[in-house]
Amino acid sequence: MELHTDRLILREFVPADWSAVLAYQRDPRYLRYYEWAERTPGDAQRFVQMFIEQQDEQPRRKFQLAVTLKTSGQLIGNCGIRQASSGAHEADIGYELSSDHWGYGYATEAARAVVQFGFTELHVHRIWAWCIADNAASVRVLEKLGMQLEGRLREKEHFKGRWWDTLVYAILEDDWKG
Repeated sequence: MELHTDRLILREFVPADWSAVLAYQRDPRYLRYYEWAERTPGDAQRFVQMFIEQQDEQPRRKFQLAVTLKTSGQLIGNCGIRQASSGAHEADIGYELSSDHWGYGYATEAARAVVQFGFTELHVHRIWAWCIADNAASVRVLEKLGMQLEGRLREKEHFKGRWWDTLVYAILEDDWKG
């Protein structure tokens, strides 16, 4: 499966992608809002393998795709949509991007393609996402998609020696069409 945007190709993961994933997941800027303090080659290989295994699920419920630049083919992150069960009326999205590629609109462009896929191909009614409340860049992506803030979960996550609030955003199919 592939999704195309003006500047990106979102494609299925292949085993060799682990080294590109490790390159961005090792960056301290990337790690700031994750529970991981570091990432190893084994971590990145298992991470990519999980997405590869999801490709064979029948019926498929999880579509986590490698985000690559159209001009060079360089893998710069991943973006995906997941249903809890086959035929579910809602799905959640998630994305991550190499910090070297932050600030260029790539996360919004990739997430927009995945949301479109969710509404047009998976025929879901509602798509939601959550992020760490302090992650202003992720909040901007979700708001640019037209998602609405549905709630703040106080001290929901605990990592790196502190509690983090999370925000829940969602968009309905009618909102997307409008």
